[in-house]
Amino acid sequence: MGRLLSCLLVACLSLSAVAADAIKGERKEVFGDTTVHYSTFISTFLTPETAKATELVRSKNQGVINVSVIKAGKPVVTQVNGTVKDLTSNSVPLKFKQITEQGAIYYIAQFPVEQQETRTFTINVGVNGKTETISFNQELFPGE
Repeated sequence: MGRLLSCLLVACLSLSAVAADAIKGERKEVFGDTTVHYSTFISTFLTPETAKATELVRSKNQGVINVSVIKAGKPVVTQVNGTVKDLTSNSVPLKFKQITEQGAIYYIAQFPVEQQETRTFTINVGVNGKTETISFNQELFPGE
């Protein structure tokens, strides 16, 4: 199980790093000595085994957001919540769950992706005793 979760984290960060570097650079926010990394993708990028191990729905119409918080080079346990809005300002709360394994802690949530569109994400993360907010837009494409 730990090996599958490690694969999920590496796959998510690798996919997002390649896509983000190609589009706008690395997806991260720095708050003092703490860095919040984040990525979004359609859940069909997950292998069936990884989706099962993390209890995620693997579907062309389900997106995933992955958030990790690093302080002084080590993963941090924190609070993460947020919302995702579509172009009509319909808002969906993101229900994050913490995934912990050796050497990694990350937070994942799923959200519906019915059609190609740009979504606005607002993520609240506990950092150094206070809540920091990250907002970003991401164009999403349902899978085939």
